[in-house]
Amino acid sequence: MAFASIYVPGVSVQAVVRAEPALRGCAIALVDGTPPLRNVVAANEAARQAGVTLGMAHTQAQQFSGVEIRQRSRGQEESAHTALLDLAWSVSPRIENTAPDTVTLDLAGLHSLFGSEEEIAQQLTEGASRFGLMAQVAMASNPDAAIHAARGFPGITLIPPGKESQRLGCLLVSVLSPGAEVLETLERWGVRTCQALAALPVLELSERLGQEGVRLHEFARGARARSLVLAEPALDFVEEMEIEHGVAELEPLAFLLGRLLDQLCARLAARSLAAGAIHLRFRLETTPPSTFEKVLRLPVPMRDSKILLRLLRLQLQAGPPTAPILKLVLAADPTRPRVTRGELFLPRGPDPEKLELTIARLANLVGDGNIGSPELVDTHRPGEFRVRRFLPLGAEANRRRENEIAQGAGFRVFRPAPQASVVLCDGRPTRVSFRGLRGDVAAASGPWRTSGDWWREDPWQQDEWDLEIHFDVSSGASSGRRRARANTPSQGGPNRGLYRFYYDERLQGWFVRGAYD
Repeated sequence: MAFASIYVPGVSVQAVVRAEPALRGCAIALVDGTPPLRNVVAANEAARQAGVTLGMAHTQAQQFSGVEIRQRSRGQEESAHTALLDLAWSVSPRIENTAPDTVTLDLAGLHSLFGSEEEIAQQLTEGASRFGLMAQVAMASNPDAAIHAARGFPGITLIPPGKESQRLGCLLVSVLSPGAEVLETLERWGVRTCQALAALPVLELSERLGQEGVRLHEFARGARARSLVLAEPALDFVEEMEIEHGVAELEPLAFLLGRLLDQLCARLAARSLAAGAIHLRFRLETTPPSTFEKVLRLPVPMRDSKILLRLLRLQLQAGPPTAPILKLVLAADPTRPRVTRGELFLPRGPDPEKLELTIARLANLVGDGNIGSPELVDTHRPGEFRVRRFLPLGAEANRRRENEIAQGAGFRVFRPAPQASVVLCDGRPTRVSFRGLRGDVAAASGPWRTSGDWWREDPWQQDEWDLEIHFDVSSGASSGRRRARANTPSQGGPNRGLYRFYYDERLQGWFVRGAYD
């Protein structure tokens, strides 16, 4: 057995149930069309037993008690079909996109990875259940026999090589998907099963039904051999849900988002991928209809639905939609999952997912622009910086950063810059005082004049000096605590320090930029 087929019966109904698990086990009918001309286009077995028929008007279907009526959603059907493809690609790289409700897999060479046919079939069934789908799986030695067995038999079906005609014989001819005219002709002949069709002489069948009759005869015997039409793997991870009554509160909205995220993360895990960003789009109940969009950028790839839901909730709390929501669409940017390597001699940092959740909570309190990592701006303006999104560094980046710090002196910036008093002699500083500290200038380098942004309301023009200061012992005795905050003794002892002063032309005063460590 080299081929497997996965069939999802009633995929239109199952796509709706996948979005609303509470409907599982209920009688469901789907309607489509433009009101008031809406007709039943799909129904499950329970609804048909209750009396619902295809083509019935929406108002007629509402007469049956216990039948849940839902609008058909092609977006949900597309998501369910894409999830079925993801399930197949999680097992085999060679699959055929046979039909909206059927996919076929080539299992050649996969038994050493996934085990026996029974184990592979069980894995496919369980995977479909994780995606919210109830599937029928069949395995056979050729693709078409597997497809027809999956469509005709419930559960898991294994057909040994050479037994295809025997196992398929009890199935109705309609499983082979003949044309309407051919099916009517076979019905008039009394040919209703694959066994009866396989017993007909192929030559006479060809004379009466043409090549279609020969093809059906091969199908009925399970003898048709062909190659799969391979599908190209697509990285399209989208889940959507339509809501009959608008949702305006965050709690019920979070419940629906959690359901969609579970399905999205299950599909990502099946393809061994993670989300680099989550795109959220709502259709709002406004006149005219409007949309609301959010993008959740992630510092590291994630596929933990619970953490993603918390992050989305925090974003929606900070900027909620302005009207009730009628439709939800979630899309993920797929990327490779994060791979980490532990270090024996470095302290373990916080888990990036939990750290991102903490940062999001803080951002919700203080604002997105007030939390992050400081970053220097490409400008000569003194003290100019911006806050960018915080990204945890890897072990190698941390090690490089420590080496860079160890190789050069650091500069400690004072914010705000304290005002200073400077005595000049021949235009050069000779004595300074600030923050209660006083001292003589042992060496001075400068001045370096900087100016710019003359077109703005806050231009600058400053003269900077690097000064080595010998502090008076008396000033240190009376202001020891303040010296501990302002002076860095590593540049020559407890009473010496290297500082940068500047004179501001606009403010007409001296200030201390900071100290060298």
